[in-house]
Amino acid sequence: MKFNFKIQQYQTDAVDAVVRVFNGQGFYDRTSYIRDTGRLIGSEEHQMQMAMPDEQLDMFDPADDMGYKNELVELSDEQLLSNIQILQKQNNIKLSNSLVKDLGRCSLDIEMETGTGKTYVYIKTMFELNKKYGWSKFIVVVPSIAIREGVKKSFEITADHFMEYYGKKARFFIYNSSNLNQLDNFSSSSGINVMIINTQAFAASMNEAKNVEGRKGDAAARIIYSKRDEFGSRRPIDVIAANRPIIILDEPQKMGGDVTQKALKNFNPLFSLNYSATHKKQHNLVYVLDALDAFNKKLVKKIEVKGFEVKNLRGTDSYLYLEQIVLSSKKPPMAKIELEIGYKKSINRETRILGVNDDLYYESKEMEQYKGYTISEIDPLRGRVTFTNGEIISTGNIVGDVAEMDMRRIQIRETILSHFEKEEKLFDKGIKCLSLFFIDEVAKYRQYDEEGGELLGEYGQMFEKEYLSVLNDYTTLLDTPYQRYLKSTCSDVSSVHKGYFSIDKKTGHSIDSKLKRGSEFSDDISAYDLILKNKERLLSFEEPTRFIFSHSTLREGWDNPNVFQICTLKHSDSNTAKRQEVGRGLRLCINQNGNRMDVESCGETVHDINTLTVIASESYKTFVADLQADIKTVLYDRPTAATNEYFKGKYVMVNDAQTVIDDNAANAIEFYLIQNSYVDMDRKVTDKYRQDIKTGSVAELPEDLKPMAEGIHTLIQSVYDDSVLKDMFTDGHETKVKDNPLNDNFAKKEFQALWHEINHKYAYTVEFDSDELIEKSINHINDRLNVPELQYTTTRGTQKVNIGQYDIEQGSMFMMDRAKTEILKHSHTSQIKYDLIGKIAEGATLTRKTASAILQGIKIDKLYMFKNNPEEFIKKVAKLINEQKATMIVDHISYNTIDGEYDSSIFTAEKSTQSFDKAFLAKKAIQDYVFTDGTAEKSVERRFVEDLDAAEEVCVYAKLPRTFQIPTPVGDYSPDWAIAFYEGKVKHIFFVAETKGTMESLQFRDIEKAKISCARKLFNEMSTSKVVYHDVDSYQSLLNVMNSI
Repeated sequence: MKFNFKIQQYQTDAVDAVVRVFNGQGFYDRTSYIRDTGRLIGSEEHQMQMAMPDEQLDMFDPADDMGYKNELVELSDEQLLSNIQILQKQNNIKLSNSLVKDLGRCSLDIEMETGTGKTYVYIKTMFELNKKYGWSKFIVVVPSIAIREGVKKSFEITADHFMEYYGKKARFFIYNSSNLNQLDNFSSSSGINVMIINTQAFAASMNEAKNVEGRKGDAAARIIYSKRDEFGSRRPIDVIAANRPIIILDEPQKMGGDVTQKALKNFNPLFSLNYSATHKKQHNLVYVLDALDAFNKKLVKKIEVKGFEVKNLRGTDSYLYLEQIVLSSKKPPMAKIELEIGYKKSINRETRILGVNDDLYYESKEMEQYKGYTISEIDPLRGRVTFTNGEIISTGNIVGDVAEMDMRRIQIRETILSHFEKEEKLFDKGIKCLSLFFIDEVAKYRQYDEEGGELLGEYGQMFEKEYLSVLNDYTTLLDTPYQRYLKSTCSDVSSVHKGYFSIDKKTGHSIDSKLKRGSEFSDDISAYDLILKNKERLLSFEEPTRFIFSHSTLREGWDNPNVFQICTLKHSDSNTAKRQEVGRGLRLCINQNGNRMDVESCGETVHDINTLTVIASESYKTFVADLQADIKTVLYDRPTAATNEYFKGKYVMVNDAQTVIDDNAANAIEFYLIQNSYVDMDRKVTDKYRQDIKTGSVAELPEDLKPMAEGIHTLIQSVYDDSVLKDMFTDGHETKVKDNPLNDNFAKKEFQALWHEINHKYAYTVEFDSDELIEKSINHINDRLNVPELQYTTTRGTQKVNIGQYDIEQGSMFMMDRAKTEILKHSHTSQIKYDLIGKIAEGATLTRKTASAILQGIKIDKLYMFKNNPEEFIKKVAKLINEQKATMIVDHISYNTIDGEYDSSIFTAEKSTQSFDKAFLAKKAIQDYVFTDGTAEKSVERRFVEDLDAAEEVCVYAKLPRTFQIPTPVGDYSPDWAIAFYEGKVKHIFFVAETKGTMESLQFRDIEKAKISCARKLFNEMSTSKVVYHDVDSYQSLLNVMNSI
């Protein structure tokens, strides 16, 4: 499998933030210097090659003393700080008071949550810095072997992607003290060169007296600082420093020791970039994407936690475990309980599915401890079972005599259950589901007999027993692709699980990974090599491994995107360890084609597909509280009140231009929030606002604020309170509806008649008048296109006489005397050749002829903006053309019925386990349960379905699945409801409805409007059927609009 990468806006923003710090810097390619070639002692050993991504060998002449280094930063400290502060204002980051120069001319912080692709971002940043300014020498410094090997893997798998965009590849190599001649290639090559080095290679001892031959000290660190005969009597550190490299620190908080920081200065860095989710030491922060941002933007998986709580009931040591509450459309709720059964020869723990009035005393074959335990109530909403003796047990509760191995067995079983719950749905979408167990002792999973043969440890034995039990429950007689997969690839229990551990070089046996003193991760390269080597293979259905056991000290090496369950069979010793373990499974998953299943691919279902279940060894409440406390400590310092002061001076985008919020606008925003009860007396954002945002029913802003709407709502949503963290987690023990088949209502003649009317597939044609589109696009581009030239600002200021705390916090210690902004003029143009017409034709889905006509018609000064920034020009022009197309679509679209129709199985094909509290138990729907968007009590959809189900005039209805789609030129559209009314009660007996308030976010409204307009045209104007269509926000509004159609 090959991973496919795509340009994502948040990653582009992170790259641009770094590049824009140096606005005003000239382009200097191939800045040369005379290289120290050392004393040549025979050419053969100097004919070393650098490992290249495309595995071509680049020979170099050791006698050639030409080297290439990074050109100096020519901007003054004031210019750099000014650029940083402009960025910080635009990105709503607290202003830096001064330029931090810990390593080189500046030290910049880029904060990105785990799983959002920070390695990809800094590799792309290298290409952009090279393209804009000519800088080409980079060093990536990492704190561990695990991260080092992962970074190398990232360079390998992104090489073709960046080649496509930049027309070149980065040469990269891991620093190796036994192959120092790679450094000569690093120095003598003029292309993008990257050295990857872990801190252990240079920072273990900085005692200069020890770093000489014959004295004690760390061997690797000694080599980099000492003159080596095999390296022409040169010090490796001097050869590296001559290149004036840009240093990138990956996870700098793990290498903040004085020894490491002092050692980094020996590299003679031009400047340094710090990439992490948790910066301990603050530098000049230019970009923030914290845990909350990543979750809200759906850039990482949603987290579900299965916790377990051991409790003792009064006066008994009876063992009980409530696994789940089982729902069925035909029966009342049942409880799946594990209890002890007293057989003649043994007492076994077994699972039974029991209902109200079932007596555990009889079920256990009359074991005394269960006397009085007759089930009196099963409450699926609260996940509780009540007994006649007054005792209550909740899902996930373990009662009675519980040893640690009982706990581990339950964790293993729950991991397997979660895996199977998700697997069929994921399988049908071409996504391989993986589960990951972290253990602290290899012998618990794998042991060896006297001949060296492998034996299962106790965890391995538990796994195989529980796996076969669950597999048996999920195997059916149906001949579906998933059932064939289970019966073939997944039936051999010994092949579905595998261990990834450190390997003993002598015996070849798996062993516990060793830790260096003061470290929490192993440095064993053999284990990481195995993990990374098999990364792509594990994602293939042909590989039977679905359950992975690994040592907890190797967790940093695991970032496989298709890990959907993580189970730690040991106690997490700290909140940070919890966060690191969860972080291993946060990346969005990948399908069999190597495509990321993100918002672009999945739309609003992204978190239905991407849910990480953590099987904890403690209660849900404790685990989540600890995890939230840790996340809260590392969240970017967010504002806590939406006051006019907070909004004042912030930047928002209006028509692609940065616009500052002035006093009047700030006051108007605050008044709008008060007026709509969106803030309380303390100006804290209320639940009402958060709910309205979720359902898309947020009150409109005043007319003069509407152009800023998107930016204003982004600012409001950035205001923090503790409740916003709650949405990040769900309880894995919530009662779920696993099966929702079609019921008798589907067969009703009224629904069959409606289904016959709408169950067609359509193709559309849009007969654009090319001349009209060309004319409108030209006018729109001339009016709206803006691709700014690079500018730099020179600012002169003097310190204020009296400085207060407020001045320091606001970054206003200096008063600006004079500022001058100039456009950067230099002769450099990109060496990449662009097919301008082809790229715009592709981006706007036009013929080359139409794209050419538009470009020829726009004003010459607009066309010349291409030179300022080619990629931005292409992107913006295509966007502006698409906006015009969207406005013309409705006038020019026509639909035709084509062969093919939807099968009734589309209603049940989505094998989704939905939480019971989101389910509405319906009487008139074609399925027993209807699932609505938003929270159960308040959403527009929930109110709509309650009224719909109670209405006398409604005969039968269906919540249409997302796979029921109408094609439109701006993307497929799925309406929400199909409703059949009783004849004679209303004007139109068949109605297809869209409930307003389910739109994903404000910026998608124009596209959503175009889709709705196309659906309206199809059903209400073109179709000969009896079906009518409209968008509504309540059942009453449906009745109101019905008479107007």
